[in-house]
Amino acid sequence: MKRILAIMLVAVMALAAFSACSGETKNNGDEDKKGEGVMTHAEYIAAEKDAAVVIETYVQAKQSWWEDKATLYTQDKDGAYFIYNASCSQELYDKLVAGTKIKVTGFKGEYSGEIEIAEGATIEIEEAEPYLAPAFDATALFGTDELEKHMNEFFTVKDAVVEAIGQDDDGNDLAFFYNYNNSGEDGNDLYFKVKIGENSFTFTVESYLCDNTTEVYNAVKNLKVGDVIDVEGFLYWYEGANPHVTSVVVK
Repeated sequence: MKRILAIMLVAVMALAAFSACSGETKNNGDEDKKGEGVMTHAEYIAAEKDAAVVIETYVQAKQSWWEDKATLYTQDKDGAYFIYNASCSQELYDKLVAGTKIKVTGFKGEYSGEIEIAEGATIEIEEAEPYLAPAFDATALFGTDELEKHMNEFFTVKDAVVEAIGQDDDGNDLAFFYNYNNSGEDGNDLYFKVKIGENSFTFTVESYLCDNTTEVYNAVKNLKVGDVIDVEGFLYWYEGANPHVTSVVVK
């Protein structure tokens, strides 16, 4: 679920949103080499909450920028890192195109189960071939303990079935909500419910990542209960899996 911010974030992320929501991927075939003093993904995961961390990773998508703070989805070949409100000038933010390698220095945080690099981290761009992670097929992992090991990674789910997330005032089933409780309007986050195997999950179109001008936002607005869909997105966590969706295709 989205954190409530005191001031509305500025939508200065059109290029990043387009890249994230288009589903394009590019792979760097070389092994990732960590610099001196840089943690592996396993070392980062093993670190205690609030511990100092230094990681190298690749920008996958930009969620938002406001008052010199950037929120990013990033990943290397070993795993993903969600970077929340890192210190970042507008000039630097504009350079953080999808695929860019960065070094991040900060502290490990946790928010309602979501493991992240906490607010205030610093970012440096590093020279490297661009890397965009291919979507891994997480269909069989939903409903298992294994899913959490892939937190924040770019994923896909195949043949999910849209379920009713609630009803309107006339008792008609609804395929999506504006905000988690249907308190919003066009432009707010979209929430929808799917069945994967025997379990049901709530997915989100995070409006700062993919706003109401994107294909995925409008695809979710046109969903019908019972639709069979393929989904891509980032495996965000909020009291359990709460994926941030970047693509929905009705089959």
